[in-house]
Parts: sequence; structure tokens; C-alpha cells
Amino acid sequence: MNAEVEELFDDANGDLGLGELEVAAEKYRRCVEIDPEFFDGWHALGMALMKLGRYPEAIEAGLQTVELRPNEQIAWTSLSLMYVRAGMIKEAEAASGKARIISWGGKVKKD
Repeated sequence: MNAEVEELFDDANGDLGLGELEVAAEKYRRCVEIDPEFFDGWHALGMALMKLGRYPEAIEAGLQTVELRPNEQIAWTSLSLMYVRAGMIKEAEAASGKARIISWGGKVKKD
């Protein structure tokens, strides 16, 4: 991660801690615009957007996290929660199932 993204991400985390969700989400978005492979940035963006009630955008960010790290349990768990909040229960159950497979030591995608 480059220094600019690291500083921006830290600032966004500070904003999040202060309850400034819109500001944090915008900074997280800038992080992933600079570094589209930044998993933590996508994850944080998705969670912030979910808390803001912007579920379609949150799901897009969540899908990016599982694309970047398909065998990351937190990515699938968070995506499942985003789907639940959006009322997409079938999709939520599928994502939750993948998180469960990973928790048992399995893989969703072969390395």
C-alpha cells in the first residue's frame, strides 16, 4: 500500500470512529480508486455504505472484496450481512454458506 492510500485510510478510520460515515465512505472510495486491489479499503467502504443504508453500493464493494480474496471468511460474512440488510435473503444465505465452508477449513476458490 502506498503512503497516500495508507494516510487516507487512517483518516477515514478516524472519521468512522467519530461517526462521520459519509466522510469516511468518500475517503475509502478514494483509497480504492487509487489502489483498486486494496482489500481493506473495499471492505471498509462496503461496511460504511451499509451503515449509511446504501445497500446496492455496499453490495458492489462487498462483491469486490470476495473477488479480490475469495477464500477470506470476513469478506463473505460481510457480504452476507449486506445482502440481509438489502432484503436479499437467498443471496445472503449463499454468501453465508461460503463463509461457513471457509470457517471449516475449506476453500471457495482453488489457489
